[in-house]
Amino acid sequence: MMKNTFLPFLFFVLFLASCKNNDKTVAKSENKVDAARNFIRAALDGKFREAASFMLQDSVNMNWLDVAERNYQKADQTVKDGYRAASIRFPGDMADVNDSTSIIIFSNSYKNDPDTLRLVRINNNWLVDLKYLYQHDADTTPLKTITMDSLQ
Repeated sequence: MMKNTFLPFLFFVLFLASCKNNDKTVAKSENKVDAARNFIRAALDGKFREAASFMLQDSVNMNWLDVAERNYQKADQTVKDGYRAASIRFPGDMADVNDSTSIIIFSNSYKNDPDTLRLVRINNNWLVDLKYLYQHDADTTPLKTITMDSLQ
């Protein structure tokens, strides 16, 4: 009689364990370029929850990511497929603001429109700070050493 009640419990435990093992664990970025690449790849693929895991978690950044996700969802399938098939390019140099902040220029092969991301190191982990992309002050940007000429 004990076997009959234990068997369903065992199947339930095994089912829970298999569900847990199927969850994708997002790998930590090894360095600032890896963090930028992981964030951009996830965004290009439409995986905005995954992209958020490579981003500085604050309300402004989350709002900007929500805007990007809504725009992505509104795009037609051809555009989404173009982004998913795109490769990531880092055509310019990185500008290190200090030992825990860097600016990187990137583009993708689908749109080929250079843009910038700020990466910040917090607790030895590099994270994307989207606020820079939308709110940086051109007069205080450290990108004076990175010009459009360096993109060619």
